[in-house]
Amino acid sequence: MAADPSPRSRTRVVLADAAPRRDGADRAGTDLTEQTPIGEALVKGLMRAQLALALRLALVVAAGLGTLPLLFAVAPAVGGFKVFGVHLPWVLLGLLSFPFLVGVGAAYVRWAERNEQDFTALIRRPER
Repeated sequence: MAADPSPRSRTRVVLADAAPRRDGADRAGTDLTEQTPIGEALVKGLMRAQLALALRLALVVAAGLGTLPLLFAVAPAVGGFKVFGVHLPWVLLGLLSFPFLVGVGAAYVRWAERNEQDFTALIRRPER
């Protein structure tokens, strides 16, 4: 058997090159999982946005439904109107208030999910 006279090139294996590099792209996610002050500020911002949305829609419900009894107390003639043989206060407060509340609830869910999607996009955004 003859020996191969050409030398083989040496391959160097370094474990640091095999691991994926983290260049700060997931910094906000790390701040959230490690509960750093930056992560707390991000979560408080989301909570503040959700609370502001809930308060705005609660104000819409209070203005929409809360002023009706006031209207009927101030102008009793409006309460005397009949719609399909039923007094107007019963129609407004007994029938039409439920679709109004369902609509406000659906709007809240849609806008709350949008707030959460914006938060997620902020967290996953690559740093510049």
